[in-house]
Amino acid sequence: RENFIRLCNPHLEKMKEDILYHFALGTGTHDFPALFGDVKFVCVGGSPSRMKAFIAYIAEELGLGSPGCDYPNICAGTDRYAMYKVGPVLSVSHGMGIPSISIMLHELIKLLYHAKCSDITIIRIGTSGGIGLEPGSVVITRQSVDATFKPQLEQVVLGKTVIRSTNLDEQLAQELMQCSKEISQFNTVIGNTMCTLDFYEGQGRLDGAICLYDEEEKLQYLKNAYESGVRNIEMESSVFAAMCNLSGVKAAVVCVTLLNRLEGDQISSPHDVLVEYQQRPQKLVGYFIKKSLGKV
Repeated sequence: RENFIRLCNPHLEKMKEDILYHFALGTGTHDFPALFGDVKFVCVGGSPSRMKAFIAYIAEELGLGSPGCDYPNICAGTDRYAMYKVGPVLSVSHGMGIPSISIMLHELIKLLYHAKCSDITIIRIGTSGGIGLEPGSVVITRQSVDATFKPQLEQVVLGKTVIRSTNLDEQLAQELMQCSKEISQFNTVIGNTMCTLDFYEGQGRLDGAICLYDEEEKLQYLKNAYESGVRNIEMESSVFAAMCNLSGVKAAVVCVTLLNRLEGDQISSPHDVLVEYQQRPQKLVGYFIKKSLGKV
């Protein structure tokens, strides 16, 4: 079962039914193998509307849907997350920050396990703040690092601090990089991604409601991050990498940068420019999926 989902929880085998509460799904009410057994690619991102747009995009790219076709939200029984499926691709929203994506991943990993899925690739697509990169650059994450630039996730379990690895699949990162070279539409780099617990102070911004440091301290911190290999900052990659590692799943993080944090804190690009930036990870991952399925 090397290519199957690995569950690090012996207690689940003793349960008669597993209710995925935040998905409004359960093994007693839904046939998981029938619904999800053919899934090979899972793409996750913060916004429900963005993940719906992604499933429409990938359906058209794979020739599995007609223009204007509507894709129902599989998790319509809840307003916590949204989930869409077409062919072997599952698209799921995860909200904002480590707590939100962590809850989603617990239930997503169990869903894939109950569906008896194998050879799964999970990719987070999203937005980020860049460091030393032009806005619109795409970063494929080598390692997710914490705010002290260490490649680890610290989590308190039963009152004790547990440290988990946040490395991501190196071969998958290289395959995605090759795909970017082939489509040749935007700048793409492989680098470390800093995952923080906050958008403002945690990322060294000067424009939050609270800020007790000056611009010189901020810039020195961001330069230190750059020198350590960090190329972008977001708020989900560490727990994403850690949980995928523990579950034996190939995983990648592909985020576009909306600004260069060495030049400012606020996202001021016009809306239409930001929309085009946000489509870049979708295009790269869409091409990767097509190539993996032999449709390029």
